[in-house]
Amino acid sequence: MNYIGLNGGVVDAGDAVVSVRDHGFLYGIGLFETFRTYGGRPFLLERHLERMAEGCRQLGIPYKPDPVGLTDWIAELMKRNGLQEAYIRYTVTAGEDVLGLPAGDYTRPNQVLFTKALPQRPVELDINGKELQLLKLPRNTPEGPVRFKSLHYMNNILAKRELSLYPSAARSAEGLMLTERGEVAEGIVSNVFFVKEGRLFTPDESAGILPGITREMVMELAGTEGLEVETGLYPWEMLSTADEVFLTNSIQEIVPVTILWKENERMVVGSGSAGPVTSVLLKKYRQRAGVEQ
Repeated sequence: MNYIGLNGGVVDAGDAVVSVRDHGFLYGIGLFETFRTYGGRPFLLERHLERMAEGCRQLGIPYKPDPVGLTDWIAELMKRNGLQEAYIRYTVTAGEDVLGLPAGDYTRPNQVLFTKALPQRPVELDINGKELQLLKLPRNTPEGPVRFKSLHYMNNILAKRELSLYPSAARSAEGLMLTERGEVAEGIVSNVFFVKEGRLFTPDESAGILPGITREMVMELAGTEGLEVETGLYPWEMLSTADEVFLTNSIQEIVPVTILWKENERMVVGSGSAGPVTSVLLKKYRQRAGVEQ
């Protein structure tokens, strides 16, 4: 990654700097979105920018979504970095301000754009899935009424450090956090779904989860398949006895979970391979992205 986007331009990575007085650096006041391209174009960009705009409104950061302008900016940055497809991180910080906690709105936000090559998705992942390790660290409560995708990411980082202590981490397992009350919340970088007796379940936003863009799309796709979707607060035992479990995020799409771990206890999910609901939703998702017939 030789070039980075900064405030609408493209600069050498070594020249991409923001002030130490930026409140994104000082207090974590800022938001980011991660998404990917299909056919060189960012997928579900308008939805990501809607979430960004609402978060910025609540944080007092002046921001107006410009999907056309951002698409052009991404295309230029991808070209400069020699990428046909890309993993993209788009960040808006509060910008430079006086030292101290502000009560009013910000006036000089910064926008930063990263692109990098998409990680290779193994073909067998669609069938064999991945492992999900239950963590001891609980999901913290949201910053506001609904969790922001904010620069304050300490809970996720500590969860990743805990995950690294388990043998499953060597096999690229995802970590699962529960709420303080012991309800299923979300993965370190994913939302969680499970299927039980023909119904699809996912934790409610009141569990403190990030309302993921891919999560939202999967719920819509399930509806088109006549699949009933329920959101709520669920104990670990309901997840561990599910017929199917899968994870969602914008980069990895939909990933089957075939093994659950609770400390050293290993549990096989369903038949031990991707279930029919997971497979159908993954196909529908890729059709929506325009990469599968």
